[in-house]
Parts: sequence; structure tokens; C-alpha cells
Amino acid sequence: MKEQNISMLADFYEFTMSNGYLQNGFYKRTTCFDLFFRSVPDGGGFAIAAGLEQVMDYIENLRFGKDETDFLRSKNLFSEDFLSYLESFSFSGDIYAVPEGTPVFPNEPILTVKAPAIEAQIIETYLLLAINHQSLIATKANRIVRAAQGRTVLEFGSRRAQGAQGAIDGARAAYIGGADATACALSDMLYGVPASGTMAHSWVQMFDSEYEAFETYCRLYPNNATLLVDTYNTLKSGVPNAIKAFKEILLPRGITNFAIRLDSGDISYLSKQARKMLDDAGLKSCKIVASNSLDEYLIRDLVLQGAQVDIFGVGERLITSKSSPVFGGVYKLTAVESGDGQLVPKIKISENVGKITNPHFKRLYRLYDKKSGKAMADQLCVYDEEIDDSKPLTIFDPEATWKKKTLEDYTARDMLIPVFKNGKRVYDSPPLDKIREYCGKEVGLLWDEVKRFENPHRYYVDLSERLWNIKRDLLESAKR
Repeated sequence: MKEQNISMLADFYEFTMSNGYLQNGFYKRTTCFDLFFRSVPDGGGFAIAAGLEQVMDYIENLRFGKDETDFLRSKNLFSEDFLSYLESFSFSGDIYAVPEGTPVFPNEPILTVKAPAIEAQIIETYLLLAINHQSLIATKANRIVRAAQGRTVLEFGSRRAQGAQGAIDGARAAYIGGADATACALSDMLYGVPASGTMAHSWVQMFDSEYEAFETYCRLYPNNATLLVDTYNTLKSGVPNAIKAFKEILLPRGITNFAIRLDSGDISYLSKQARKMLDDAGLKSCKIVASNSLDEYLIRDLVLQGAQVDIFGVGERLITSKSSPVFGGVYKLTAVESGDGQLVPKIKISENVGKITNPHFKRLYRLYDKKSGKAMADQLCVYDEEIDDSKPLTIFDPEATWKKKTLEDYTARDMLIPVFKNGKRVYDSPPLDKIREYCGKEVGLLWDEVKRFENPHRYYVDLSERLWNIKRDLLESAKR
């Protein structure tokens, strides 16, 4: 198989439209596109933005060579002028984005592109692919981590992911969302997500006895011994043999950092019984790991039931976000440069009110209460509007404009940071552990009501009065 050029990872219509833009002279016109989503997965109160680093790498390496243009030429659809344009293609526009790990809300831009029409159009698919996938997994991971209430969460899903890249980048996203480690060795090698693992049932089955399997493993990995105790009979053989191996091999060496793992059965009951057996044997430092098709709801129930679990290993329901497997981000045109160089706002109107877009090239502010530090609301403004947080600010619900609130003791933070300017990368991603730390901090600034799993409080994303008027006027003019 030939080496893949991901510049061609685009929907075919992006090439046909781009060819049309060139033929009609639109290709030089500056356009603005927003990447946003309309609803939070699993009915949650917020999502976690992720995938920006992969977007930046893609933009920097976006090129079309002879193989790509020959392929397009074979379709007998594209002009030679367009194919020549592609062969000299490089991104020259601007991109703004919220930092990875930021809690984000429906209908506000996670990323905004301001670029010539063809450049902005041809990158649509990859931007959506990268942001949709990683934001989905980071959001799911964050829910699972919150359900665990401070207990360690491991991402165990590589073998159930949708393809290799789903496993690799999914582990990265899960780490951003708060997972502590991954089973995917390549994610550690590429991104520095800590890799962790124990043993499979096949290890235990390979030996003549369960004890021999445990004893051998403890000798080989004395500082990383987690023994899988449910291959045969968890309470009658697994836990007793683990206790024997720990006492005979590790304790004489002064090692007390070890664990057992439960991967089947009634985790709540088995963990309580195993904890008692371990404690009675004097192994109070021994941790209990639980896995087996876990998600945030099962973990929450286990915690409520008093299950004696220290570490949760979560696989398929995390890496695929099984309960809500589509993030639903979209990429919509919001403004086009006119002949005199002015940005003209554009809007998409739909019979489905939820699909009506917010027009214009915009800024996104997050408003924090100074006393509590908590995030109170976000406001979308026209690109040249600035919020002066030394002055009172009246915000209103754009869907119910009579609902108003005047903020006085607050701070306003500009959320969309420049990532590319004039085609040059101007932003370096923080180290992944810093992104994860930032995510945890920002989620901590949300009210608990917004973080509920069911029926969360709606976090308001308001429009400035000027932007609301622009949107209203565009809607009114469409009726004429």
C-alpha cells in the first residue's frame, strides 16, 4: 500500500466546490467558518475540547503532489488551473481555537477559520474528524473520571477501538479528559500518555498452577505486580494464591506496592470479600483493580454500593463512547469578504430552529464570578467587540430575551486564541500532562449543577446585543 497523504482525507465535494470557486473567481475571497457542536454527548452539561494538536500538524503538512493531482485528473471533473493551484497549495489563513482541555458548550466555536475560500473549504473534513473524535473521547473520559470520585481510571480500550488511529488518539484524548494511564503502548511512545498493564487470563492458564503463575509474575515484575484473580475461582483460589505470592515473594523484599484485579462477576460483592481477605492477611496496602465493561453509571453505582475498588480499568465504553458515539460537530460558513474588503455576515436558516447558525466572524468570552471563581456564562460577540470587565455587563438569553442579568463583579476571558496567522503556526501546544491539568482545573470552575450526569443545569451561551441584532436582521431579511 502506498504511503497515505492525509491531505486527500477530504470529502469529494470539497474538491468539486473548490474547483468551482476557482472557476468563478471566489478563491481569493476571505471566508470565515466556525467549527461547533449542537448537543452534548450523553445529555451532559458540557464537552471537553480536544484534537487541536493534530489539526495543527495537519495544516502545517498540507500539500498536494503529482499522485494526488493525477488521481483528481482521472475523474475528468477538474480544470487544469485548479490542479495547478493544488500543486502549489499551502495554507495562508488564520485559525483561532479554544485550548485543548477547555469545557465547551453547544453553538459556540471550538475553532474558527478565516482564510481564502478554497483553503477554508478543503480542510473541513480533517478538522471535523480530529476535533469530533478526540472531543468525544475526552468528554466521555471526564464523565467516567468524575464518577470515580478520585479513584484511578485506566483506559483499557485499544482492542475495541474503531481502528488503529482511534486507539492511539483516543488514548490521548482520554488522558486529557482525566484518565490516569492507557493500555496502548504506542500512545505512550508518541504522546507520552503513561502506559500501564497487568496480565491476561492466558498468562495464568499457561502455567501448571495459578500460584505458579502469580509467583513467577511477582519475581519478574516485583515493583509492578497486579495479579488477575478470576481465571478459575476468585475467592476460593485467586485471592488466596495472590496473598500467598505477595507474602512469599514481595513482602520479604519490603515491597508493599501490589494489587489484584477483578475482571468478571459481581464486582461490588467480590471486591468487598477480597478486601476483607486481604486485610485479614495483613495486606491493607494491596489495591483492588476492577474492569469488565464499565462506564460512568456502573462506576457511580459501585461507589454508592461501597465497592472496595481503588482503580477502574475502562475499555470499550470509553474508547468508543459507546452510549453516545457521535460528537456531532459541524463546520459552517459565517462570513464572506465583500468586494470592498468588508466582512459580510452569513447565516444558515433551517426549519429546525436548532440548526440556525450564529453569523459573522466572532469572539468568545467566558465570564467568571470574581468571588467564587466559577464560570457563569459565555458570550459571543462580533470580532471587533471587546468586553470591559471593569464595567457592568448585562447579558440575556438569546432565545428568551426578557431573561436578563447584570454582572458587576466579574472577569471576562477571551477564549479563542490565535493558532495560525497568515499561514504560520503561532501557538505551541503545552505538554500533554499540562493540558490534562488545565482540563481538571477548568472543569473545577463549573458549578456542580452543570456537571450532573442527568438533567444538568443549562450553561448559557449568550449573544452580545450587536450580534443578536445582526442575527435578527438576517432572519428578517430572509422572510422578504
